[in-house]
Amino acid sequence: MTRPTERVLQSACRSVIARRRIADLVRKTEVLPSRVTLDAGTEIHYKTENFQLTGSFKLRGASAKLSSLPVNRPVITASSGNHGIACSLAAQRTGHKLTVVLPENVIDQKRKSIEAFGTRIVIAGADSSLAEVHAKSLAEAEGHTYVSPYNDAEVIAGQGTVGLELLEQLPRIDNLFISMGGGGLISGIGSVLKSMSPNTRIIGVSATHTAALAASIKAGKVVETAHLDTLADGVAGGVDENSLTVPLASEVIDEIVHIDENHISEALRFLAWKENMIVEGAAALALAPLLAEPGKYAGKVNVVLLCGGNYGKDRMAAVLSCSG
Repeated sequence: MTRPTERVLQSACRSVIARRRIADLVRKTEVLPSRVTLDAGTEIHYKTENFQLTGSFKLRGASAKLSSLPVNRPVITASSGNHGIACSLAAQRTGHKLTVVLPENVIDQKRKSIEAFGTRIVIAGADSSLAEVHAKSLAEAEGHTYVSPYNDAEVIAGQGTVGLELLEQLPRIDNLFISMGGGGLISGIGSVLKSMSPNTRIIGVSATHTAALAASIKAGKVVETAHLDTLADGVAGGVDENSLTVPLASEVIDEIVHIDENHISEALRFLAWKENMIVEGAAALALAPLLAEPGKYAGKVNVVLLCGGNYGKDRMAAVLSCSG
C-alpha cells in the first residue's frame, strides 16, 4: 500500500475544513443502489450529485471558493454551464458581484439557468478553453478575482467533500468511477479517498472527444488536444498550464478509461430506462466502463459518481429515442 503524498494529504485536509465552511450552502446527496439485478458479490451504487441544489457537484467548489473571498471584490469565472450556475447561486448567498463567461456552444438550458440568477453573462470563445482565456483577460482588465472551474485549491477542496460524504455513507468502496474534465473533481475526491480509504481504486473516465487531462497525465505535463463535440459537454475543454490538477490527479488515479460517444449514449439510455434517472452526458460517462466491461468489475463494490443532471432537452430526447 503506497502512502499518500504530502500534496494529497494537504488537499484532503482542505476538504475537511471546506466541508465545515459550506455545510449550510450545499446538500449532502444520497447514495442510491442500482435497481438492476447483479451477480452475487457485485454492487453498483450511485452518488447522486445530479440532485445537488444546482443540479451538479460544482456548487461545492464554487461555495468553498467564494466563501473564502472578501465580499467587496467582484469575481469572474468561465464555464460550460454547471460551474456558472453554481457560482451564481453561491454568489447570491455570499453577496459577491459575479460575471460568467460562457462559450458560444453552451447548452441553452444552462445559459437560461444562469440568467435566471441575474448574473452578468459574457459569451466568448468557441469552446470552454477559449472562454476561460477571455475570462482571465477580463479579470485583469476589470480588477476582478478570477475563479477557475478546477485549477484552484479551494475549488478542489470543495469537490473533495463528496469523498468525505461517501466514506460516511458506504462501509466499503472497491472502485470509484469519476468523469474527468479539468480535474478538480477527481483530484479533490481522490485525495480524500487515498488519504482515508487507500484500498479504494480511483478510476478516471475520459471522453475520447475531449481528453486533455488524460493526455496531460500521460505526458507528465499539460498538453494541447483537439476538442470535438461531445455528449459529455460538462467535461469539455482543456487544462490550464501549470494546473494544480495534473500532478494531483496523477497521484490519486489508479486507472484511466477512454470512452467514445456511442458508449456515452448507451450509458444515458441505461440510466434512463433501467435506473429511472435522466442525467447529463458527463454523468453517464462515469458509468460507461461498467457497462462496457462488466466482468472486469464483478465481485466488487462499485460507486459511480453522477456529477450532474443539467442536460439539453432536445439533444437528450434524440439520444433517448434512439434504440442504440
